[in-house]
Amino acid sequence: MELLKSLNKEQREAVEYNAGPHMIVAGAGSGKTRVLTYKIAYIIDEGLEPENILALTFTNKAAKEMKERIAELIGDKAQNLWMGTFHSIFARILRSEAHRLNYKPNFSIYDREDSVSLVGNILTELNLSFDNLTPNNLQHKISYYKNHMITVEDYLNDFAKTAIEKRIGEVYKEYQIRLFENNSMDFDDLLLKPIELFNHHPNVIKKYRSQFKYILVDEYQDTNKAQYEIIKILGAGRTKVCVVGDDAQSIYGWRGAELSNMLDFEKDFPKSEIFRLQQNYRSTKTILKASDSVIANNKDRIKKELWTENEEGDKLSLIRCADEKDEAYQISKLIKKEITTRKLSLNDIAILYRINSLSRSLEESLRREKIPYKIVGGVEFYRRKEVKDLVAYLRILANQEDEESLLRIMNYPQRGIGNTSISKMISFARKLEISLFTTMSRVFEVIEVKERIQKNVKQFKVFLDKYIDLKEKLSLPELTSALVEELGLLKMYKEENTQESMVRYDNIQELLNAINEFARDYPEATIDDFLAEASLIAGIDQMEVSDNSVTLMTIHSAKGLEFPVVFVTGCEEDIFPLNPKFDSDSNTEEERRLFYVAVTRAKKKVYLSYSRSRYRFGEVAYQNRSRFLDELDEATYNEINGGGTKKAGRKRKSYYDALYQEDYDDFNQEHRSFRVGSRVTHEVFGEGKILQITGNGDMQKISVNFEDHGTKHLLTKFANLKLV
Repeated sequence: MELLKSLNKEQREAVEYNAGPHMIVAGAGSGKTRVLTYKIAYIIDEGLEPENILALTFTNKAAKEMKERIAELIGDKAQNLWMGTFHSIFARILRSEAHRLNYKPNFSIYDREDSVSLVGNILTELNLSFDNLTPNNLQHKISYYKNHMITVEDYLNDFAKTAIEKRIGEVYKEYQIRLFENNSMDFDDLLLKPIELFNHHPNVIKKYRSQFKYILVDEYQDTNKAQYEIIKILGAGRTKVCVVGDDAQSIYGWRGAELSNMLDFEKDFPKSEIFRLQQNYRSTKTILKASDSVIANNKDRIKKELWTENEEGDKLSLIRCADEKDEAYQISKLIKKEITTRKLSLNDIAILYRINSLSRSLEESLRREKIPYKIVGGVEFYRRKEVKDLVAYLRILANQEDEESLLRIMNYPQRGIGNTSISKMISFARKLEISLFTTMSRVFEVIEVKERIQKNVKQFKVFLDKYIDLKEKLSLPELTSALVEELGLLKMYKEENTQESMVRYDNIQELLNAINEFARDYPEATIDDFLAEASLIAGIDQMEVSDNSVTLMTIHSAKGLEFPVVFVTGCEEDIFPLNPKFDSDSNTEEERRLFYVAVTRAKKKVYLSYSRSRYRFGEVAYQNRSRFLDELDEATYNEINGGGTKKAGRKRKSYYDALYQEDYDDFNQEHRSFRVGSRVTHEVFGEGKILQITGNGDMQKISVNFEDHGTKHLLTKFANLKLV
């Protein structure tokens, strides 16, 4: 194949190998995507039909880009590839085979927020409570069990020893029952149900083994137990398996990823071959040397020696700062310097942080310095309240058993159906073993519900029935536009006329645009097709690169990306590495791999910043610099003092006072919406209710009664509260 001439020796060997199971260990910046793309093109060029190739990625964005690159190499045949994320590919298979699992093909897919809501409703109905566990905590536990393939029966028989654990088992059991009754699956089910399908239906696994003659898996270091099992089941027999990954970039242990899948590949797949891609095309020699000096401290790793023909490059800069304001100021100043000296655009610069809450002071400084920026991985579009509300309507039109969606819209917009009446309807439904949707037709039999409210419920049911009927007669854009118009959503937000309501207005319009675009791309698409697509979109898939602005993102979101200049902020103990007290899944080796990922995003220059003190959880905390900074090879970095000395701190005090004298509310509109009685969520304390608000501007204080932590008195500016 003529195209292979552009590959280096290691890459070409990996592409051409075709004899049996093999793993490509691809170091950071070594051309992994290029090798995977060329390998698929090569396999097709050698005679295998595209529809017999299954290529699994971890983001829709990666799948789309790879398919486009393959199309450039081999033409339109690339469209016939089975390529996508694990979740999207197996959702597709499950819809096709749903009847074998007693599901309907139009099943809903619950995201994490839907799952948490379902757990909360189960706790209410079963009258269960846990001293230190919120619905959010319980959903996390259930997801953990499912990620590790611990079924309800396994948990109750082998893990539930204490009274609390047995009650958790009750919730887990009821959660699975409700999902099934709602004709719904959560994200974990999209991986577990295929295993159930393949294990219980020999003809089905035979069909898909015959279909997929070659399986390729990207980011293999991030696979969990269920994904590993799927690959093992499908890859048994004569199917060829190729996995690609980098053990040094395994950063998802907290959501079930098992590095052992990669470390034990040779044991799991006998007679397998290992290929190492060790030439880095991205970073300078100095950046590689620095990152290697840190990751070398990990014991669980595959030996490889990255090298590059790139220049030696600048040393890394360690910036010692007085506090988070100083850190933000230093970074803003250095961004301007980098743009001038390196002739860069703002798109060439990324600011990375370990936890989302660190972005606040950075955002303030960038706004003050008039540096445009975008945040990747904030509240994803399809998780915004007004978007989820409208999508819930569409889900009910598609799947009337979806109780969580029905509960979400029962009184939105307000139609006088309160929680008490809804609870009585749910009790009626449980007693008669019918759905809540069916109960709406029989609401006059629910004698505990007042007649006025019964009429409201009946009227709403007639409304839904009308649109369920219309979905077969109107196009998807026509149906949605008519629905929004009759609900009066745009009118409601426009009349409210606050900045927050206008943002919600714009988001509804954007959703209508997305539906129009989807219908243009797929003219025969149904409402089910759109919902399947929307439910599987991740935050990173929505990242826009067209506008000229600095990128702010967590390090996890930055995986797979690269920038000429990278700032890594908050390099302090208890932040990076994260304190296990705040993250029970924290693991020092994984945190070190995360640091390695952060540094290796950079092509030319890396800045690492840390502060002597930082406002955290509403009070000043005095910080120690990260151990990872001490593990860096001393020859690879220089240290810079920001406002880190007492003298510098005093000298800049008046500057900071002037810089931050304007009301913080001017820059965080969500704080304008805080009211006594509002429900909010906090990164550490979870959900709670606002009891009191005093003061304003920088000195505004807020008292919140948190469900699991009691009442806390916080400075609004630093508490990073979000409205629920």
